Amino acid sequence: MASENYDDINVTPMVDLYLVLLLIFIVMTAAGVKGVKVELPSASGKASTDIGAPKIQAITVDPEGRISLNLTPVSLEELETKLGALKAATPDLPVVVRGDSSAQYQKVMDVMSVLGRLGIDKIGLATQVKK
Repeated sequence: MASENYDDINVTPMVDLYLVLLLIFIVMTAAGVKGVKVELPSASGKASTDIGAPKIQAITVDPEGRISLNLTPVSLEELETKLGALKAATPDLPVVVRGDSSAQYQKVMDVMSVLGRLGIDKIGLATQVKK
């Protein structure tokens, strides 16, 4: 049996390896880009107070179970009345509920029930990052 000489070198596996390495390099470079730091200009004059977006309503339940709407103490009935009027004016009213960690859970649930009855579905629950 005669031995055959191969004159061609198969470079396909080597090209595949180069393409994979190039792809990894592109992905890692794109992931490392954080953005360009710029110094933002300052605005002159007073900023517009009405920018067309609804104002977020903050409901707070303190450790004693007292409820406040935007720093104004209210009862559950007053909360429902005031939020109902705000909801009529702004259908997609955003609300943030801030409950103290030592507050009674029932008070927070009462506030959530009021929001549910009024049909307010843009609700945020304020939390604190653990240190």
